[in-house]
Amino acid sequence: MHTRKDVELLSKERLYHGRYKFDRYRMRYRTYSGAWSKDVEREILDRGNTVSLLPYDPVLDMVVLIEQFRPGAFIAGDPHPWLWEIVAGVIEEGEQPLDVAARECEEETGLKATTLKPIREYYCSPGAILEFNRMYVGRVDASTAGGLHGLQDEGEDIRVFAVPAAEAFAAVDQGRFRTAPALIGLSWLKEKRDELRREWR
Repeated sequence: MHTRKDVELLSKERLYHGRYKFDRYRMRYRTYSGAWSKDVEREILDRGNTVSLLPYDPVLDMVVLIEQFRPGAFIAGDPHPWLWEIVAGVIEEGEQPLDVAARECEEETGLKATTLKPIREYYCSPGAILEFNRMYVGRVDASTAGGLHGLQDEGEDIRVFAVPAAEAFAAVDQGRFRTAPALIGLSWLKEKRDELRREWR
């Protein structure tokens, strides 16, 4: 099995440092034949590690979702760049993922997640982006979910709404969700919902 010892970092060049960092790396790695690869040069976007959280009410059997404008979807030519998503945020230096997930839930939905349970950990697009996401499901009271939330100084304008879990699963099948955290989180919940309801009730 290959490890980090099978990679040699030859150089790193900072190309841009704004909200995110953009670097050019040159490296080589041990191939499956045992020989070293040719030098590989890649530009990598460093946007920081992230968390995502699916707010779920096990009593009402409802999920809380958010909808917001996404510049990347607009630039890609999406005719509907307001996307249905779940809660997410960037982990700043010195922060713990669980704390960030709980904070982002309150900021983006106005709801307090009283219990958080890990779902998955995954790289978002490791060929070009330094982003490792830790995903949770959070227990919330969906009876008061709604309204507009988010931090205005960060340009956020987030619509919050709650739907029955079965309706959310149907929306996945209909292609209404187009972001990885929402698709992964709702797929997990569809499989684990009964077990989670027993545990949390």
